[in-house]
Amino acid sequence: MSVNRLVNWNFTRAARLSGLIVILGCLVAGAAEPYSPKIAEKSNEGELAIHRFRVPMGMKVDLWAAEPALANPVAFAFDELGRVFVAETFRQQKGVEDNRNHMNWLLDDLAAQTVEDRLAYFKKHLGDEVKKYALEHDRIRLLEDTDGDGKADKSTVFADGFNAIEDGTGAGLLSINGKVFYTCIPKLWQLTDTDGDGRADERAALYDGFGVRVAFRGHDMHGLIVGPDGRLYFSIGDRGFSVATEQGRLHMPDQGAVFRCELDGSKLEVFCTGLRNPQELAFDDFGNLFTCDNNSDGGDRARWTYLTQHSDSGWRMYYQYLPDRGPWNREKLWYPAHPG
Repeated sequence: MSVNRLVNWNFTRAARLSGLIVILGCLVAGAAEPYSPKIAEKSNEGELAIHRFRVPMGMKVDLWAAEPALANPVAFAFDELGRVFVAETFRQQKGVEDNRNHMNWLLDDLAAQTVEDRLAYFKKHLGDEVKKYALEHDRIRLLEDTDGDGKADKSTVFADGFNAIEDGTGAGLLSINGKVFYTCIPKLWQLTDTDGDGRADERAALYDGFGVRVAFRGHDMHGLIVGPDGRLYFSIGDRGFSVATEQGRLHMPDQGAVFRCELDGSKLEVFCTGLRNPQELAFDDFGNLFTCDNNSDGGDRARWTYLTQHSDSGWRMYYQYLPDRGPWNREKLWYPAHPG
């Protein structure tokens, strides 16, 4: 090889290597920083709280996990290995809002028919400030007691990145057959850890379109449970829904409901409607389904509700903004059907 060819070859190789370094440098510089919210330091607050509990005779309360191993827990679920998945929220009033704090957008909220409508009026009212709604995440934490001493000693972020402008609250979890179901408005998620490192490396949005409206904070998706028919059940408050399925669109933007689908996510259907803010779901030994539904602070009471297929409990989201709650109180729709 001549001297000139050697010089040219070395120069070309050096240029390519330099270009590669520049590209790699840009990729590293552009990589997203891991989400690291501020979490309270370790303290004895949990132990002190236990001392104030009134515990039935024969029972004992122990502290199993506390900050900084977890923060802001909303829901939790055990898996087949005895590990605990915890839904953590950091988006309250930082993406997850409440109409009572934004009465100027109430009419837009009442008019919203889809999640896209909600996102559009966020941008209309907030302008560039709406970008702040993507700063904080909701996420799933995995806690383990690896030495069997009755206290969690290992804490791993199982999944995060639930920080789209329209996301939250992540309020429901269920682990079954190696899969984790997670209800985080506007989606029903299925997450899987395929390599056993405690972190989800596969995630799929089974359905999208829950939480059409802002309504009141806490009126979210929750209550994940497998029914006696082997299907997955879950609930939503009166933030409503407009969800596309293989069979068509499920569209009720002004009320809460209970849904069910197969464990593979297929055949989603509305089980019952007209709820205000159903929380967890529970089946009795005979397969009857119940929930506790919140009151509206309008003279009505919270209710232990018996849920039957195709039933309508009578609540509509816009009743909240009528001074007397409209038909809800006038027609005594919330009154118990039976004394007791």
